[in-house]
Amino acid sequence: MTFTLALVGRPNVGKSTLFNRLVGKKLALVDDQPGVTRDLREGPGRIADIKFTVIDTAGLEMATDESLQGRMRKLTERAVEMADVCLFMIDARVGVLPADRIFADILRKKNAHVILAANKGEGRAADITILEAYALGLGEPIRLSAEHGEGMGELMDVLRPLSEEFEERAKADLSFAPETDVGVDDEDPDAPRVPTRAKPLQIAVVGRPNAGKSTLINKIIGEERLLTGPEAGITRDAISVMTEWAGPDGVGVPMRIFDTAGMRKKARINEKLEKMSVSDGLRAVKFAEVVVVLLDVDIPFEQQDLRIADLAEREGRAVVIGVNKWDTEDDKQDKLRELREEFARLLPQLRGAPLVTVSAKTGKGLDRLQQAIMKAYDVWNRRVTTAQLNRWLTGMLEQHPPPAPGGKRIKMRYATQVKTRPPGFVVMTSHPDLVPASYSRYLVNGLRDDFDMPGAPIRLTLRDQGDKNPYKGKKSSQPSRLSKHKKAPGPDR
Repeated sequence: MTFTLALVGRPNVGKSTLFNRLVGKKLALVDDQPGVTRDLREGPGRIADIKFTVIDTAGLEMATDESLQGRMRKLTERAVEMADVCLFMIDARVGVLPADRIFADILRKKNAHVILAANKGEGRAADITILEAYALGLGEPIRLSAEHGEGMGELMDVLRPLSEEFEERAKADLSFAPETDVGVDDEDPDAPRVPTRAKPLQIAVVGRPNAGKSTLINKIIGEERLLTGPEAGITRDAISVMTEWAGPDGVGVPMRIFDTAGMRKKARINEKLEKMSVSDGLRAVKFAEVVVVLLDVDIPFEQQDLRIADLAEREGRAVVIGVNKWDTEDDKQDKLRELREEFARLLPQLRGAPLVTVSAKTGKGLDRLQQAIMKAYDVWNRRVTTAQLNRWLTGMLEQHPPPAPGGKRIKMRYATQVKTRPPGFVVMTSHPDLVPASYSRYLVNGLRDDFDMPGAPIRLTLRDQGDKNPYKGKKSSQPSRLSKHKKAPGPDR
């Protein structure tokens, strides 16, 4: 059993920096300005042989209303109640502020295990703050420097007895099911597999700001796990949540769903923080297996939506188009027909990809979205035998032979599938550089139609088989038969 450690404190005390150090990766966005973190981010933490789940939280604010700061505080307080241990961090350079005293009182009431840490404690300037921290009533403070890695040994000494306590509790509770640390699948990306709890299906939800991505994920997992609201651009980090999403058949599929920051046009992105957020979202797309491009029904298929969908296709991800806020649409039949026509016209590279209408607010359409995701994942993993491909290629060549540019006849000999995820095919042919792009598209569309792979980002490579005759173009070192039987000229007479 691993325990959960929540990092809490005022904004800009270094929680995200410590989170990155504990998980060993730069997962959380870090910047000098306060209030960068807004959602709860979880990751597998480790100090020496002590393993735990670490939670990065938003900075504790004094606001308690329904403002953005107030909602962030409620989310952090929820994490404090759920966590086994809280690491309350203060800024050793600034000192103990009145807000720190208030938050220390709150933590004592909400969590039984609270550890006090004075971050940014390198140098003599922090000596006074360390003495002041005793007044918070949370015991002896740990002097840390998350940026430079100082104080990790002291933190380990404090966490070890707590870790042993939770291990003993887990052994005593026979009904407890141990948790499994879930990470990114670093194995061969082409190996076919069935999603499991240890290796779940990776899904990224992307789109423009205020399309309803966080609201949709909250509805899927059945709890207010992600911060939502009417303000555009609330999400900054690419936050992942684990769930078992059951379809109409009731069978739950283990999934890790990434909520990403809204992606605006590049020309409108000025702030460094927004650039970091978009970069984090693009990274989530590269890690994902299925990408759900979420559109707003009122303004669908804008230029930025097309760019995002094209990016997912170029990265080789399985793509599902979701149209959100469907509950606000009055003329649903005409709107659906219009959406499908625009989709076929504006995104021909995703021809046949599923388009699903949903309402993140009411939850209507989520079953169809789950079915579309599973079908796209199945197509993404599909493998076709070489025998089937060669019969198919023969039929395609008979139906529409390749052109003969410059009088050079193109001979396509055979085809084979070389990879999955996404499906990749190789056609051995003569003069591959002379095959027009239109004929390659003809073959790709044929693969989609004949092998039931709608919307799959198919990769087709034309490869020169070369001439099999090893003696072609070489001069013979042996005399020809004519010269062999020819008599040598006699002496001149």
